[in-house]
Amino acid sequence: MTLQRWVFLRKLTAAAAASSSPPFSLPSSLSCCTHVLGFSQSAAANMAEEAKKLAAYSAVDNNVQNNQAVGVGSGSTIVYAVDRLAQLLGELKPMLSLLPQARQLILQHGLALSDLERHPELDVAIDGADEVDAQLTLIKGGGGCLTQEKIIAGNSKCFVVIADYRKDSSVLGEQWKKGVPIEVIPMAYVPVSRVIAKRFGGEVNLRMAVSKAGPVVTDNSNFILDWKFEDVQNWSEVNTAIKMIPGVVETGLFVNMAERAYFGMEDGSVKVRKAPAN
Repeated sequence: MTLQRWVFLRKLTAAAAASSSPPFSLPSSLSCCTHVLGFSQSAAANMAEEAKKLAAYSAVDNNVQNNQAVGVGSGSTIVYAVDRLAQLLGELKPMLSLLPQARQLILQHGLALSDLERHPELDVAIDGADEVDAQLTLIKGGGGCLTQEKIIAGNSKCFVVIADYRKDSSVLGEQWKKGVPIEVIPMAYVPVSRVIAKRFGGEVNLRMAVSKAGPVVTDNSNFILDWKFEDVQNWSEVNTAIKMIPGVVETGLFVNMAERAYFGMEDGSVKVRKAPAN
């Protein structure tokens, strides 16, 4: 289902709900996409995917040029960014060097792989986020790749975020309820958990694997803690303080790193948020 079609269906449902007339039914050509004047989970998922695509295409079109070294992350939205980069390869012949967080995806699209040894400074990095607040502070790491993704973002001249409307928040924790991911050395996960909970409050849990026994293990052979914080914090100070705890490798707080965020919206538009001027 296209985003425009979803919006049309939503308007029809709203009109029906507000009406005092006899029970409303959609035209038969549309009824397969609804469930008793509601929308199926698949329709909502399709809308979110359309929004991701809009954000990714817009970000690539406005930030990638010829002869650039481009870093990409590994989130679900990156699929659309790589797709657009492959289209540009055919249309504009840009010389793109992409980092291997999405290695197989990149190779399938015929794009060139590189690394930070050959390109220690990237022209632009594009990645998704689990949540973005009004100051462009991010929570990342839902997929467990926060350290490598932060290295890419930190070594780029311009870091651009792409996301759908569900990731757009005024403050962190408004939409994302799973907490801040923190990568830790395995032997230190218990003392690190205790220190974070004592110093900052909230709840710290070791992330457990779903399809296998035991905890999630990162690409760096470490564990992931998920810190469910209770209150809005000074994220810059918290990020620095947590990183100073012995055994912490990296946090999923990306503070003062993103330059712009592109959000695919429910109405088919793309909202762009720029970082506040320092």
